[in-house]
Amino acid sequence: MKIKMTLLSDAVFGSGISVPGGEDISVITDEEGFPYYKASSLKGVFREEAENLMNWKGKSESEIASWINTRLGKSGDSNLNEVQKIRFRDFSLSDKVKAIVNQQMKNNPEQIQHAFSYLRAFTALDEEGMVKKGSLRNVRCLKNGLIFYGEINCMADDEAMVEEILSCIKWVGTMRNRGFGKVKLERV
Repeated sequence: MKIKMTLLSDAVFGSGISVPGGEDISVITDEEGFPYYKASSLKGVFREEAENLMNWKGKSESEIASWINTRLGKSGDSNLNEVQKIRFRDFSLSDKVKAIVNQQMKNNPEQIQHAFSYLRAFTALDEEGMVKKGSLRNVRCLKNGLIFYGEINCMADDEAMVEEILSCIKWVGTMRNRGFGKVKLERV
């Protein structure tokens, strides 16, 4: 099933890379400079929300573990039945948007990255409400309103549950506890 993810707030899809003297958290981009959201990151959020939803529905711990381990696997298990497995693909901007931006930005990855993101500074405060010395952090943020498309493949019997779990996902990415990464996920 094709899934549309709309950013309802600025978001940080961290790459795990920092640029000394520049960015403490960079946004993950492809080789052309376009941001994307990793399938494995969505799978982690999906797993968390699946557990929450099934707990809320009153499922037992063994029922929850069975459903999740059968569909999403568990660490170190290579015997997962591929037919039952839920598979996630990376979320990226549409090919049409990429083509237009590539044409206007002359295939310049740095310009392309800056077209979709901006650098934001953060500091920590001490007990007196003053800025802590050495706490300045620069984070690359994606602009709200961006739309990403991805895919989730599952058995037909699981589609309704997958859609219900997706409707529970409200936040993705890094710094969710600071209001970044509010999203709307919907099937298209």
